[in-house]
Amino acid sequence: MPKINFTGYDTGGFFDEMISEQGDVRSHYARFKSRMQKMDWKKLNSLRFATDRAQLSMGMTFNVYSDNQGSERILPLDIIPRIISGADWEEMEKGLRQRIVALNLFIDDLYHEQKILKDKVIPADLVLSSATFLKECVGLNPPQKVWCHITGSDLIRGGDGNFYVLEDNLRCPSGVSYMLENREILKRTLPDIFEKLSVRPVSNYSHLLRDTLESLVPEREHPTIVVLTPGAYNSAYFEHAYLAQQMGAELVEGRDLVVQDDKVYMLTTRGLQRVDVIYRRVDDDYIDPLVFNKDSLLGTPGLLGAYLKGNVVLVNAPGTGVADDKAVYAYVPRIIKYYLGEDMLLPNVQTYICADPKECAHVIENIADLVIKQTDASGGYGMLIGPKSTKAEQEEFVRKIKANPRNYIAQPMISLSRVPTLVDEGIEGRHVDLRPYILYGKEIKIIPGALTRVALKKGSLVVNSSQGGGSKDTWVLNK
Repeated sequence: MPKINFTGYDTGGFFDEMISEQGDVRSHYARFKSRMQKMDWKKLNSLRFATDRAQLSMGMTFNVYSDNQGSERILPLDIIPRIISGADWEEMEKGLRQRIVALNLFIDDLYHEQKILKDKVIPADLVLSSATFLKECVGLNPPQKVWCHITGSDLIRGGDGNFYVLEDNLRCPSGVSYMLENREILKRTLPDIFEKLSVRPVSNYSHLLRDTLESLVPEREHPTIVVLTPGAYNSAYFEHAYLAQQMGAELVEGRDLVVQDDKVYMLTTRGLQRVDVIYRRVDDDYIDPLVFNKDSLLGTPGLLGAYLKGNVVLVNAPGTGVADDKAVYAYVPRIIKYYLGEDMLLPNVQTYICADPKECAHVIENIADLVIKQTDASGGYGMLIGPKSTKAEQEEFVRKIKANPRNYIAQPMISLSRVPTLVDEGIEGRHVDLRPYILYGKEIKIIPGALTRVALKKGSLVVNSSQGGGSKDTWVLNK
């Protein structure tokens, strides 16, 4: 059986994380490539099919809301890992730490004195008109003044080889269970290569998460922690159940909780049990029908009141989503400078705000060359990739922008970096992004690994699982 070789591997003119512009293998990929070439194709393909079976046996499935069949799918795992050098990761860590500290200060300021708005660093109407700014949280003081306990910012590597932050996810960032399970699968699939490369571990994430949640209620020696899920039909239900199990926490739905005397209790076979911390995977609008969406069946009546009285901790804090707004994202460089007096270490992608008349005119005039995003959308929805769109699609988005300019931003199309990926035709480059996970309790912990999402369709730049993307294990090397 022929051995694996990379002779015909083509970078396609993009920044390739394994092969340099000169055609040389990058140093942090060298040992991996050398060992892969000792494996034959039959072995590699058998390992590929084994990973699919492993995912199914573990229940690593998700639902796609747009799929009328309601069927569960696995998130395809490519068995060729994405490798990041220790030096690159350490620079990334510095930038992420800076960003999360500044965003936390920003959120706290917005719900208190609003100094940044009074000083006109950011247009007040832009922030206060955000659908994710919750007036009900004005004056709220979460434990230790930490609002964003769990963050998953999305990063990309551009054609220049530098990392950029594409967007922030401070509400209910998902995907960490895939990072953890991908690692377990790859350690069994490629054990020799994994051991030889000295890859940093991610297995302690669940322990760090539990420690972070417990740190929010220091007065309770053995706090009761629950994971609040919308239920089994949610697209990320596997993750909710997985994290609850790994932390030794209870998995609950809104109907499993009751509020009495502004305290939250869990219904158990032995009666009511007081709840101290709720890691909620339910969006703000649905957590309490008495305050937000009155038709919500996913939350618990009185939950926000109990939180405001300080009788339970919600993670992440309600109202953090204002920092996820894609129009607010454009101002993060100013936010960092305002609160920390520092220049941004991890740059943003250039962003045009359609709420600004001049920038809006530029976007409409150049819509065929830009990527248009809805400010409150996620999952690859509400987006137009100008260079890959039709004239009719462009005209439709122009109408949408003119009707509600506040709801849209635009960015240049970035040539995402590519990494080697196993496809039916062999090994080819595919575009990827990166979602590292940050825990913020008494201190900030950044997990030395991440969820790498990969656009499996040839030429595609859309990595979202709901849009045909897959995932990779991310190996951060010690050096």
